[in-house]
Amino acid sequence: MSNLKLNDKRTTNGWAMYDWANSVYSLTITTAVFPIYYEEVTTTADGNTLVKFLFWELPNTVLYSYALSFSFLITALMLPLLSGIADCTGKKKLFLKIFAYLGAMSCAGMFFFEGSNIEFGILMVILASIGYSGGLVFYDAFLPEISTVDRYDKLSAKGYSLGYVGSVILLIFNLIMIQKPEVFGLESGSLPARISFLTVAIWWIGFSQITFRRLPSNPFNRKASDAWLKKGYQELRSVYREIQGLPNLKRYVLAYFFFNAGVQAVMYLASLFGAKELNLETAALIQIVLIIQLVAIGGAYLFAELSKRKGNIVSLMVMIGIWVLVCVIAFFIKTELQFYGLAFLVGIIMGGIQALSRSTYSKLIPKETEDHASFFSFYNVTFNLSIVMGTLAYGSIELLTGSMRYSAIGLSAFFVIGLVLIQKVKVKSA
Repeated sequence: MSNLKLNDKRTTNGWAMYDWANSVYSLTITTAVFPIYYEEVTTTADGNTLVKFLFWELPNTVLYSYALSFSFLITALMLPLLSGIADCTGKKKLFLKIFAYLGAMSCAGMFFFEGSNIEFGILMVILASIGYSGGLVFYDAFLPEISTVDRYDKLSAKGYSLGYVGSVILLIFNLIMIQKPEVFGLESGSLPARISFLTVAIWWIGFSQITFRRLPSNPFNRKASDAWLKKGYQELRSVYREIQGLPNLKRYVLAYFFFNAGVQAVMYLASLFGAKELNLETAALIQIVLIIQLVAIGGAYLFAELSKRKGNIVSLMVMIGIWVLVCVIAFFIKTELQFYGLAFLVGIIMGGIQALSRSTYSKLIPKETEDHASFFSFYNVTFNLSIVMGTLAYGSIELLTGSMRYSAIGLSAFFVIGLVLIQKVKVKSA
C-alpha cells in the first residue's frame, strides 16, 4: 500500500501543474501556430500544396495527418511494456521526465524547420508527439494515487483548466510576437513563428520541474530488479488478465476509442480546416483557438458539475451528442463568423470531455490496485490508437474527396458509435 497522504494540496497542485507545463504543446504546436506555419511554408507561391517526402508526393495536410497517425501508433506499441516496467520498478516519474524532455526538445528542433527540409520537420512533429502522448500515461497514472475517488472529476478538471490558462498565456505572447515582431526587435517573416516553438520548449521544461519536485518518486516502495524487462512484461500480462475480468471497464475503453478518435482529429486538424476550406488569415485562426481554450476552462468545470448531479455517463453522452452536431455544422459552414460560433461550441465540450474521460476511467479501475501505470497504459494505448484512426480517416477522406468538409462529416460516425457504446457503461458514484 502507498504511504502517501491523499488529497495533499501541495502534491495535487504539483500534479495539475504538469497540465500547465505540457498544454502549450497542444495549443501552440498541434493547434494554433505550427499547423498554420507548416501549411504556409509547404505551399508554393502558385498555390501548389503537394510536397515530396522520401519516395512519395502528397498534399501537405495529408502528410501532416499521416505523420501524426504514425507517431501515435509508435507510442501505442511501446507504452504498454514501458508502463509495466514503470510499475514493477516504481519509476513512473522517471519515465514522465524522459518523455517530457523528448517532447520539449523536439519542439525546440522545430525552430530549424523552414519548409524545404520537410523530412526533418516531419521527424520533429513525430518525436514531439511521442514525447507529449508518451508522458501522459505516467502523468495520468498518478491521479488515483494522490487523490480519493470523490475528487477525481474535480482534480482532473483542474489540471485541464490550468493547461488551458497556461497555454493561452503563452499563445498570447507568441501571437503578439508574430503580429508585432518589431516590438521584440525582430523582422517580419518566419522567424517569430519559429521562436514560438522555442518558447514552448522552455515553458514545458521549466514548469514541469514543479511537478517533478512534488510528485512522489515511488509511492508503493517498489524494489527495482535487474530483470526489469522481464518483470515489466509480466506486470503488463498480469494487468491484462485482470482487465479481462472487468467487462465494464472494457466497454468503456471501447466507447472511448471511438469518440476520442473524433475529438482528437478535430483538435489536431481544426486550424488546417479553417486555413484551407475558409481561407482564414493566421490572426483569425489564432483568435479562434484562443476562444476555444478560454471557453474550455468553463466547460471542464461545467461538465464536472453535471457529472456530480447526473453521473459521468450522462455527462459524457450529452457532450458526445454535441460533438455529432459540430461535425454536421462544419460540413455546411461558409463564413468566418460561423466558424467563430462553432469554435465557441467546441470549446464548451472540449474541456469537459477530456477531463471527464480521464476521471471516469480512474473510477473504473480496481481501487485496490497498485499497478496504475499499467492500467493507464491501456487507456493511453486506446487514446493513441484512436488518434491514429481519427487522423488517418480524416486525411484519407480528404485525399479521396479533395475536401476537408467530407472529412469533418466522416468523423461524426466515430461519435455516433461511441454514443451507442457508452450507454452500456455503469459508473458507481463516489
